[in-house]
Amino acid sequence: MKDSRKQSIVGLNIKQLRISQKRTLQDLADQCEMSKSMISKIENNKALPSIAALVKIASVLGVKVSDLMESDTLISSEMTLALEVEGNLTKTNKGYSIYPFAPKVHQKKMQPFIFTAVKGEVKKHSLTHDGEEFLYVLEGSLKIKVGRVEYLLKEGDSIYFSSLEPHGIIPESDFVKYLDIFV
Repeated sequence: MKDSRKQSIVGLNIKQLRISQKRTLQDLADQCEMSKSMISKIENNKALPSIAALVKIASVLGVKVSDLMESDTLISSEMTLALEVEGNLTKTNKGYSIYPFAPKVHQKKMQPFIFTAVKGEVKKHSLTHDGEEFLYVLEGSLKIKVGRVEYLLKEGDSIYFSSLEPHGIIPESDFVKYLDIFV
């Protein structure tokens, strides 16, 4: 790829990320310790930033430098094939397996996951984090404790709750598969 093509991709990606994060040119410039004029020149392909400047910009925008340089990393839609999910589940230290959907879509307002768990393998746990969650059981059944209340969810059941409440999930059936969406 020619340098001019790289330059236009870098500028476009920075501008798209900045706008999607509702940041002004001045805000980005201040956080990167650069001038507003320089950020504008980079976004409008009138200047190519140094590697040091790219590192600062990427850090402030919460992405990797490679995300700023690649044309297909900043996308607004991403399809996932069923085979992709089944072959790419990652086992966690809590005992369940997880697959994050749409990893190439940046600045998502929600993060959907598929979880699978086998009875007896999941360690008892309680989590809290910012946001809200929606959980929908696809196969099997599970117990979820949210705050002080325990719920039994079976295939087709769902729950919506504040993630600030301590919560934890234990499989009730031999195998459980559920969709969990974090907002």
